[in-house]
Amino acid sequence: MLGKTIDEINVGDSADFTKTVTGYDVYSFAGVTGDFNPAHIDSEFASETSFGKTIAHGILSIGFISNVLGTQLPGPGSITVGLECDFKKPVYIGDTITATVEVTKKDEARNRVWLRTYCTNQRGEIVVDGEAKMMPVTKKF
Repeated sequence: MLGKTIDEINVGDSADFTKTVTGYDVYSFAGVTGDFNPAHIDSEFASETSFGKTIAHGILSIGFISNVLGTQLPGPGSITVGLECDFKKPVYIGDTITATVEVTKKDEARNRVWLRTYCTNQRGEIVVDGEAKMMPVTKKF
């Protein structure tokens, strides 16, 4: 199954994905990436930081955005051309994060779409805010 072509995408289209962040997610991410920053994996160290406890890797939340881009909108076969993001608030183990993407612009001649990308926590607070530039699939087989 392939994602949507530029002709099937409209400004205003949106999609989302929700997941509760677990300790397993954070430790697995550290193992896969090699990012063993103690702010993420050492409770004693993290208790002395401004956050007061361990926080999830910011890039983990971007992974949730990538999930939506790659599986829903534009979907399978699409390519990320660019991604910008700002980390607004920490994500803690146990937080439920919703990654949302919304089409804001499209350029049919260049086969590009721009999407606002953001993640919110269970309180509706924005934890990541940004924009993705995507190249949708060009045809369905």
